[in-house]
Amino acid sequence: MYFDGAVNSTGSGIGAVLISPKGRHFPVAAKIDFPCTNNIAEYEACILGLQAAIDLKVKELEVFGDSMLTIFQTLKQWKTKDPKLVPYHEYLEDLTENFKDISFTYTPRMKNQFADALATLASMVSITKENLIEPLEFEIAQGPAHCDVIDAIDGNPWYADIKHLLQTGQFPAFTDRHDRRTLRRIAANFFLSGEILYRRSFDATLLRCVDENEAQHLMEEVHERNCGPHMNGLMLAKKLMRLGYFWSTMETDCVKHVRHCHLCQVYANQIRAPPNELHPMAAPWPFSMWGIDVIGPINPKASNGHLYILVAIDYFTKWIEAITLASVTAKTVARFLRRDIIARYGVPATLVTDNAKNLNNKLIDEFCAQFKILHRNSSPYRPQMNGA
Repeated sequence: MYFDGAVNSTGSGIGAVLISPKGRHFPVAAKIDFPCTNNIAEYEACILGLQAAIDLKVKELEVFGDSMLTIFQTLKQWKTKDPKLVPYHEYLEDLTENFKDISFTYTPRMKNQFADALATLASMVSITKENLIEPLEFEIAQGPAHCDVIDAIDGNPWYADIKHLLQTGQFPAFTDRHDRRTLRRIAANFFLSGEILYRRSFDATLLRCVDENEAQHLMEEVHERNCGPHMNGLMLAKKLMRLGYFWSTMETDCVKHVRHCHLCQVYANQIRAPPNELHPMAAPWPFSMWGIDVIGPINPKASNGHLYILVAIDYFTKWIEAITLASVTAKTVARFLRRDIIARYGVPATLVTDNAKNLNNKLIDEFCAQFKILHRNSSPYRPQMNGA
């Protein structure tokens, strides 16, 4: 089950989608007709999905949501202190008792698009009474809609029916009312001069319609011959239109042609780094994750002659601790952690530093192992990553 809530200027809505093991989707959505915050909307969406699962007699359920507050409070990793959310939290726990096995997992917003779309739709639609809408069916369109009725058939070019209609004023045989209306609408954008068919562009210029063989020759000539700059597919289609040519599947054919160009595959810029999902380093509670870094040498010196500032910042509260040092050694860093961090705020769960030797050494490793602190390193050459 995926759930999400939406609160915007037009209203509030919630949505959830149940996905069976066989891949069948059961979407549910509701419009909230009372003032609420975004956190309340997230709880309402989760409860709506659980109620729908109970109605479907589901016993094993995996719940995914992009609200860290709702997920972590349900997992009891975060405390529920807001008086408005306590009743929701208690009711949600009562609903979970109806399942034999249930789990809650945080998921990024990019993987929760369906539930997000349902919640946004429910928040924007003006509803005066409850409406029952059948589950939505989505199809994948592989090309422009007008191409479905003007494909090449029996060796004829794609524009054969349009040309025949403009020449004789008659529709092809075996066409129904819907086909004739569609063909008439498409033919209004074309102009016939003798035996040559032209397409009227948006700037009133005429583009000569070409068949499949001519289109292939034009793409090869413009893309890779003497003056061909080997541009990308969309630029190739725009170039051909500026030269005065047109066919119904220009952009799709140009993109396919560029992908099969040998020289483009060999010499084009390649992104060799594989795509990876970004994982935000979020601190679950105050003073659990600290970022440490060194500032200096500073000029002029401090009044006590110190040249460096050792800075620590808490990721959750943004609280800062800092001391000045004459030199930054492993012993001074360990003493700072023990005296200024652990003694004041308790043992942290995670420590984030850069890759400097004074912050990454045997003494610091033994110190972290003694207090069971997870030591992480930020990305090299990017000091903003450790927060300090």
